[in-house]
Amino acid sequence: MRMPCNSLLNLAILMVSMAVLLPELCIAQSDNWVFPDKTWSVKTPSELGVDAAGLEKFSRTVKGTGTVIKDGYMIYSWGQETERPFDWFSAAKPVLSTLLFVAITEGRVKSVDDPVAAWGWDFRDKDKGITFRHLADMTSNYACKESPGKAYSYNDCAINLYAKTLKKVFAASLIEAGVSRLMNPLQFQDGRIFSPPEYMEGMRVLCTTRDFARIGWLWLNRGKWGDRQLIRADLYDACQRPQAPADLPNTVKADTNDYLEIGTYGGESDHFSKSGPGVYGFNWWFNTTGGKHPDTIAWPDAPADTYMSLGLRGNNTAMMPGLRLLVASANGDWGPN
Repeated sequence: MRMPCNSLLNLAILMVSMAVLLPELCIAQSDNWVFPDKTWSVKTPSELGVDAAGLEKFSRTVKGTGTVIKDGYMIYSWGQETERPFDWFSAAKPVLSTLLFVAITEGRVKSVDDPVAAWGWDFRDKDKGITFRHLADMTSNYACKESPGKAYSYNDCAINLYAKTLKKVFAASLIEAGVSRLMNPLQFQDGRIFSPPEYMEGMRVLCTTRDFARIGWLWLNRGKWGDRQLIRADLYDACQRPQAPADLPNTVKADTNDYLEIGTYGGESDHFSKSGPGVYGFNWWFNTTGGKHPDTIAWPDAPADTYMSLGLRGNNTAMMPGLRLLVASANGDWGPN
């Protein structure tokens, strides 16, 4: 099944390309996991039992620029812009949840179910129950008509609220929080993570595909990097799964009511909402059945444990934990809109 795609957002979906890739990979399992230093360690696809011809076919299909990581090794890259920092658009939304997990690990926030109002927001009565979980699951309904948890809405006003609340939590800009908690420990090769203040208020992730792959490798390793547990693993166990119930209705059509003047992360308070219930959670998309496709998983040709971060212009990551493989791709063509 193909998820519906909003042409205004040009969200790239894991579809035909992965169907090309996966049957030809013949992944060989290994007990060895590695982590990069300043640069990724490189192995050929064949050294890890991966079919190089399948990867080449995949890259020709997707185009753009990309990086493939297997067992912590870079086994393939393509494109002419490997050193270019891309705006990862909505594919960076799970980075906000990653920073929330960091804040919980550091004791700045007690739980994903802590109320957001505690961080100084003058919410109307309807919104006083908004929690971090609601923001991460697109169920907060800030700027919509419903109360928290009562509807699903892919909501970029709520995402901006999430980002601005995290700035309050860390008492720092997102670039300051991201550099010290993610970029430096993960030793980004190209040395950039969040945007400077003059670009989208400093809340957009700007980095190369090979550095965004480091964030994906942190996700696949449930917060562990080398011999350090940077983020509590139990947060991944509890949260890295679908959170929005499959039977949750979409928000009713209504004008955006951003009464706090939070602004937007890019879109409105309700866009690309049809496919979220049953497959969305903590800003990731999961390969499960959903409210709009109860009889089939989202991407039948991909492993059942696949999950993705999805962004504008084909800026996506696909994580396959069972294969210990991830793909980070920018400016790619992951399927028709």
